[in-house]
Parts: sequence; structure tokens; C-alpha cells
Amino acid sequence: MQANTKQSTTDRAGATPAPRARAAALRLAVLASGRGSNLQALMDARELGRLPVEFVLVAGDKAEAQALRRAEAAGIPTLALDPRGYPHRAGFDRDLFGHIGAHAPDLIVLAGYMRVIDAAALGAWNGRIINIHPSLLPRYRGLHTHRRALAAGDSRHGSSLHYVTAELDGGPLIGQAEIAIHAGDTPTTLAERLLPYEHRLLVAGVGLIASGRLSLGDAGVCLDGQVLQEPLRLVGDQLQVAAAA
Repeated sequence: MQANTKQSTTDRAGATPAPRARAAALRLAVLASGRGSNLQALMDARELGRLPVEFVLVAGDKAEAQALRRAEAAGIPTLALDPRGYPHRAGFDRDLFGHIGAHAPDLIVLAGYMRVIDAAALGAWNGRIINIHPSLLPRYRGLHTHRRALAAGDSRHGSSLHYVTAELDGGPLIGQAEIAIHAGDTPTTLAERLLPYEHRLLVAGVGLIASGRLSLGDAGVCLDGQVLQEPLRLVGDQLQVAAAA
């Protein structure tokens, strides 16, 4: 087990507050298992003044993950826990989320985090944890989404941003970005073409949460106090309510 952390305040468990304008930057924790391109998109948006967030922790399950190196280079506290040091998933997740809670984030972003999270660990974070997934959910939950979209003969593919629940890739949808599938596409070319849209989708969604405009309530995902009837759509760099058919 490896950790590089700073002590902070205690966990802010509890219900998500009603949408409101935020007086301070959104405290953000990010979980990642790989190269960290989505994390970098968030960091770049913050540096450009487009995203009012404060990164309080970047954590993951792989000490060698490039995402952790990106965070360290930016002076962001990091944490790496090895799942092999725990007898079961619940114990790992309990420890991981205990560390996260000590940094008191307002929001947790799963940005290429490749583990299913135990339901008990998620309970205190209902409405305060989101995930970016490379498919047009509910299609293709889980892995190998690009390959599965091609195998199915789909004409469209995309990414989805959603709130996290105990159901794998099954939480309430916030927004989606779509692209066309081209003749001759491979899983690699499709993934490469989709990635910039995925980055913009994540930044736009976190931006809405940071501004207090978007939240998860009992009736579903709300934008400006109104329950969304379907996911928002990425248009340029912004998430918008889908136009009526």
C-alpha cells in the first residue's frame, strides 16, 4: 500500500443541497486508474479560468498510473492504494473513501477509474459522485464499449456523464456527447476521435455542478431547479437541453 496524502478536514457526508450559486471553488477529488487524460482536461480548464474548482486529491488503485504523475506535477495531493493488500473489495473501498473523506471534497469524479465500487462505500456520497463512461448509456455498460458498438453495426457512438450508484454504469444520466461511426472505423480510431468530446463533456458537466446549476434530487437530475426529462446534449463546449423532436 502506498500513500502520499495531506491531512484535512472530516467527511462531509449527507444529502446534496438544493441548487445554488457557489461562493467558493468546488472542492474536487478525482479517482483514476490510467493515463489521466480526463483529469488533464479538468486541470487545463481550471488553469484557463473556465472551471471554478480546487483539486483536493487525486487517488487510484495503481501506483504507476500516469494520472498520479500528472497530479503530482501540478502540486495536487495524491493517494495510491493497492487492492491486493485487502482481503475483499469492501475493505479496500472503505479505506479508500475514508482517505477521500478526510480531504472533504464537494464532488468526486471517476475519470477512468476501472473498479466497481462497493455499495456501502457509496452511501455517504449519493449525489456527489459522477462518472464519465465511453458509450451512449444505457447501451454498452462495462468494458470494450467501442468494439461492441462496432460489432453491433451502430451508426452513432458517444460518451455519457452520470451520477454513480451501486448499479454498474446505471446511475442517473447528466449528459451525453455523440459522434458518427465512420466506415472503416476500428476500436482504436473510434476511441481516439471520441476522446476530445469526452473531455468537453466532463468539463461542461463539472462546470454546471460547480456553478450550483446542476444537482441530483429525489425526482432526478435537476438543472436550474427543473428535473431533466432526458440527458443534456453537448453542443460545442456547452451542455444544453435537447431540442424537442
